[in-house]
Amino acid sequence: MGNLFGTDGVRGVYGTELTDDIALKLGYYGTKVLSEGGKKPKIVIGMDTRESGVPLEKALCDGISAADGDVMLAGVIPTPAVAVLTRVLGADAGIVISASHNPYEYNGIKFFSSEGYKLPDAVEDEIEAHISADHDDIVPKDNHVHRIEDPAGIYAKSVLSGDHADLSGMKIIIDCANGASVMTAPAYFEASGADLTVIGDKPDGRNINLGCGSTHLDKLAEAVVKEGADIGIAFDGDADRCLAVDEKGGEIDGDMIINLLAGALKEQGELVQDTAVVTVMSNLGLHKALAAKGIKSVQTAVGDRYVLEEMLDKGYILGGEQSGHIIMLKRNTTGDGLLTASLLTDMLGRSDKSASELASEMTVYPQVLVNAQVPNSRKYSYTDDDVIMDKISRIEDHFEGSGRVLIRPSGTEPLVRVMIEGEDQSELESIAGDLGSLIEERLAD
Repeated sequence: MGNLFGTDGVRGVYGTELTDDIALKLGYYGTKVLSEGGKKPKIVIGMDTRESGVPLEKALCDGISAADGDVMLAGVIPTPAVAVLTRVLGADAGIVISASHNPYEYNGIKFFSSEGYKLPDAVEDEIEAHISADHDDIVPKDNHVHRIEDPAGIYAKSVLSGDHADLSGMKIIIDCANGASVMTAPAYFEASGADLTVIGDKPDGRNINLGCGSTHLDKLAEAVVKEGADIGIAFDGDADRCLAVDEKGGEIDGDMIINLLAGALKEQGELVQDTAVVTVMSNLGLHKALAAKGIKSVQTAVGDRYVLEEMLDKGYILGGEQSGHIIMLKRNTTGDGLLTASLLTDMLGRSDKSASELASEMTVYPQVLVNAQVPNSRKYSYTDDDVIMDKISRIEDHFEGSGRVLIRPSGTEPLVRVMIEGEDQSELESIAGDLGSLIEERLAD
């Protein structure tokens, strides 16, 4: 990867790390790289509710038109909807202007391919190389920008159609994070017949994710308990993920949701290879719950793009992260918060169990995280140290399958992160502290 693109597109503080000029060049050179066979390319653009979205959209449009591309504007719309619109409308690429769960000061630009997938690293590197060279005069052209009619409707028809349970009589509270889900989620749940309360649905350009949404569940949990709701759903700013809150105010995280969806798909005979793809940070309780259902769990590095890569490579249809990024490849090509929410509430509506009873099908094992201070030059040397590796091996033998050790060098700081997972919180804290101290001692300058 280069210096411009990160693990999820280009992202940074608007006006300093991400500027209109960068957006102009991304639009221009991205169009050049993604257009095929000399034809006039079509690019879909959608954004979340940040105030910086409008000038960034204008800059992208100018760049795309300068490259002789046509722009189809979706306006404020969830990230997964842009993936859908790109496919359904036969566009050559899609672009999302969003910084997901970050504060409003941040924004980002992320590309989708014509098939609705995030771009491979190699394509992002090619775009970045052109921007670094920057050898063209970029002159915008008129009459290249068009607005999509009913983009939310196109998305809903493509992804949310099917035999959903009648949610009449179910009380649901949704938190839209003052973000893009305001355009889709309330309408979906109102049409389902649910007794619906919506919070976090008054975006002003600066309040996206501010004390609300999937990264701040307290307000939703309080509302669910106070109003006696059956379940609460919280989206993040661009609605590519969601978390839930049960009727008692307890969190239902991505691991719990994957467990429930995988079990339902297996019962229906639809879970390909009886496998779900998760990351190394997924709780040990998820692996045990899936195994009890006869479902295999395959682990990847942290990041939904790595989950997706594994799914595409092996043909799996379900994968996701503890954070609530859930990918259902039969329905969409990226994480989709509203799709996840619809499947979860559909399951609850059909069940005679409460949300807390469904969530309790998975036991959450305690996790303890310790940061070991290690010079950057030695962060990855722990695997070469026999003393450290012997200590890790003895810890894992001690757990006898009811615990694990995960070591992750930080990508940006002089740290080695030590995560210990098991059944006894106090024991875990002692083990993690000892291992962290050993790593610091052995890898010191």
